[in-house]
Amino acid sequence: MNTLTKSNISEVVSKVPASSPEQVYALLQSCPSGLSEDEVKRRLAEFGRNEIQKEKGTPLYKKFLANFTHLMAILLWVGGVVALIAEMPQLAIAVWMVNIINGAFSFWQEFRAEKATDALKMMLPTYARVLRGAEETRIPVEDLVPGDVVLFGEGDKVSADCRIVQHADLRVDQSTLTGESRPVSKSSELLFRENTTYTETPNLLFAGTNVVSGTAKTVVVSTGMNTEFGKIAHLTQTVGTDLSPLQKEMVNVTKMVTVIAVLMGVLFFAIAALVAGIDLAESFIFALGMIVAFVPEGLLPTVTLALAMGTQRMAKRHALIKKLSAVETLGCTTYICTDKTGTLTQNEMTVRNIWLPTISQNGATPDAALRSLHTTGIGYDPVGEIRNGSAKLDPILKIDLDRVLLGAALCSNAKLVEPRAEDGNETKWSIIGDPTEAALVVAAVKGGLNLQEISRAYPRVRELPFDSRRKRMSTIHMITGRGREKQVFVKGAPKEVLELCQDVRFGGEILPLTDQLRAAIMEANDNFARDGLRVLALAERSLDGEFSDWSYEAVEQSLTFLGLTAMIDPPRPEVSEAVEKCHRAGIRIVMITGDYGLTAESISRKIGIIKQPNARVITGFDLETMSDDELKAALDDEVIFARVAPEHKLRVVRNLQEKGEIVAVTGDGVNDAPALKKADIGVAMGITGSDVAKEAADMILTDDNFASIVNAVEEGRAVYANIKRFTSYIFTSNTPEAVPFILFALSRTRIPLALNVMHILSVDLGTDIVPALALGAEPPEPGVMNNPPRRLSEHVISKGLLLRSYLWLGPVQSLATMAGFYYMYWTNGYWGQWLDLPTSGALYESATAMALGAVVTTQIGNLLAQRTEKDSVFKRPMWNNRLIWFGILSELVVVAAIVYLPFMHRFIGTNSFPLQNWLFLFAWMPSLLLMDELRKWAVRKLDARKEIAA
Repeated sequence: MNTLTKSNISEVVSKVPASSPEQVYALLQSCPSGLSEDEVKRRLAEFGRNEIQKEKGTPLYKKFLANFTHLMAILLWVGGVVALIAEMPQLAIAVWMVNIINGAFSFWQEFRAEKATDALKMMLPTYARVLRGAEETRIPVEDLVPGDVVLFGEGDKVSADCRIVQHADLRVDQSTLTGESRPVSKSSELLFRENTTYTETPNLLFAGTNVVSGTAKTVVVSTGMNTEFGKIAHLTQTVGTDLSPLQKEMVNVTKMVTVIAVLMGVLFFAIAALVAGIDLAESFIFALGMIVAFVPEGLLPTVTLALAMGTQRMAKRHALIKKLSAVETLGCTTYICTDKTGTLTQNEMTVRNIWLPTISQNGATPDAALRSLHTTGIGYDPVGEIRNGSAKLDPILKIDLDRVLLGAALCSNAKLVEPRAEDGNETKWSIIGDPTEAALVVAAVKGGLNLQEISRAYPRVRELPFDSRRKRMSTIHMITGRGREKQVFVKGAPKEVLELCQDVRFGGEILPLTDQLRAAIMEANDNFARDGLRVLALAERSLDGEFSDWSYEAVEQSLTFLGLTAMIDPPRPEVSEAVEKCHRAGIRIVMITGDYGLTAESISRKIGIIKQPNARVITGFDLETMSDDELKAALDDEVIFARVAPEHKLRVVRNLQEKGEIVAVTGDGVNDAPALKKADIGVAMGITGSDVAKEAADMILTDDNFASIVNAVEEGRAVYANIKRFTSYIFTSNTPEAVPFILFALSRTRIPLALNVMHILSVDLGTDIVPALALGAEPPEPGVMNNPPRRLSEHVISKGLLLRSYLWLGPVQSLATMAGFYYMYWTNGYWGQWLDLPTSGALYESATAMALGAVVTTQIGNLLAQRTEKDSVFKRPMWNNRLIWFGILSELVVVAAIVYLPFMHRFIGTNSFPLQNWLFLFAWMPSLLLMDELRKWAVRKLDARKEIAA
């Protein structure tokens, strides 16, 4: 055979699962005593160290600079240069400071070092037990090579992908790869199962998983980046991330703003030079003023701060946002790809039903009648009871129930852990061991059994552990006070247990198990399974003191059937309402789980994800045979993905994105990291989630609850609506900022310039900032989740927004601005004079302060008007956003400082005016509010006519 090398290792690995232990040693050119030191050195040089390698990412300095070099930032840098050219250094400094502060804030908010790979490395053990030259030794896991013989025991972490050659009671937690926390039984048997994904292979151990119980001797087949764990790390690091919808929209906004500003500058440069007869140098400065007037310098920091406030509101609803742009992405989400365990369900197995055979009414012989008892309470808190419908349990039934619960409690290894105080808070009931066994123990306590007493009465002397071939587990117990007499309890898959039973327990008596009752038992099992419940059968057998053959075959025979237990990981109670809210909001939900299809479908139906009678269940194995076109077609209908691998989940997300969907993905395990990173919005679980998943995600749920995702979507939609609100608010003041320049030019400078560039900047970066932020803090409007997600073709700056701001509200605000400007002249002896007024001195500076005051007071009415788009603002609760009133107070304080503080006079170019003039300015305050109420009334009337016509 050729020497084992990188070129032939893939072919060898593919043959390993279906090979015997002897063949495995031969394929990997190893032996039961392990490799020699010389061969280890050769293979280490050939295959490299067994470690997770880190892909080269974007350098930190580039991430930092990206916050200062996007299109809007470049526009502001250029604006500052233009201000310097125009000999306005204070303007240049102000604009540049806006850019610097905003860029630094954005970087700080989104700064997260790429820790996913480091978190992956931490999940691997640091040492491994290996056989080298027939001697057991501990080595750093980095030194493992293909062909190494590695030993594992309970509690060990698996350090490389290995083939099992010997084992005893081996069970492994593979949740890092599959997302399902249920321990998986492993064996050294050859793989003959079809329709099995690679990670479901029962004779393989995978790097990053944990040995829950038992021991194993294994041979390493893959190391480092060639392990399944390494492949996940590679996927996580190499998955590209696209711009979020909001980032794309801000690029669009910047382009539109740039086009509008530059066109206005060019247009009015021409007007100034050709119509007004102003010389070219002054015309150029005039054009620069127009550009400054139409560039909303405060828009970028307002958007950033609004998103930051959105993250705070989401945090109160159990959603922590790591990336600012992810806030709005939630608002346009069209698909949520969610896992099942822990997100939709409680991740706490609970016995829901206990099935006991009964005796026919005449009391003669057992019949096919069944009685399904119901268990109350959920989770691992042993509070609840077992009921027979609404009736109390009769004494005969109670005898058989106690026997089932006795077998369930004794034939289990799980332990209940009582709540304890941690950091001043009391924890919940928790478990150590298998969740299924824990559910049985909890049911026993609910049924009135005392675990300590039954352990003393039936001390365990031997265990025949569960394995995948037998599909059952048996425990042998001494019976205290009965000499050497022993009792066997068996639990396992109903079909396999029933085949070994010859009797059945009725009312404490042992009676023959008839074919009729066998059929009834299997019918009950099938009914529970169709309902998505996991069913286990319980049986028992008495052994005399002379019994000594402890083989499976000798012990597990001639059993007495006791009953069935049916359990489920119950859905979270609030999830059904959240799912219904998603349906109303036009958001599709796709379950992608590592669990079995029948269970996934049942849960999906219970909580309302699936409503069609014949929903399609696609397994990971099915996915591997489907083309992308077939997958896209399947995603158009209700579909569930079960028993999937990480690359399958990633593929589903990628195909949805190729269909133009905005995809949110939930996950908690290492296996979810690639899909979380690829998704438009990755959502990790904060309680049960791994560090890897949290690092790859954009959002973390602090309560692991699907309903919190829906709450976050609602907040995301509100954020986008709020961005439109304050964009309209900011754009409205562009018109009164531009009109003074227009009048100045068209009058050939005979109408004094009512507002200069510093006045404009004091509005854009002074008085407008806090009110705009107040609009960014508006709570979601009622019914926001009754509309479909916004289309990506729908832009923040729409035709309607421009018409509302520039041609409806803007002209009224311009009229108020010029009225305030002239009012100062007219009350100082220039009554009725429009042209050739003083253009310098205290009076002129006071007149510009009046114009500035008019912009601010009318913006107060505009602020209130922008709180709603169609409904009357008077129907909006006035105090549900107190920041609105703080915003109004802040702009009045800022404008008062500009008007009355001497150092502001020198900086802005204003002067004070009499206090009584404020009465004139405040008289204009409701003008924009009333104008917009008129527009909203007309829009509502038009919508009503359209509905009647439809």
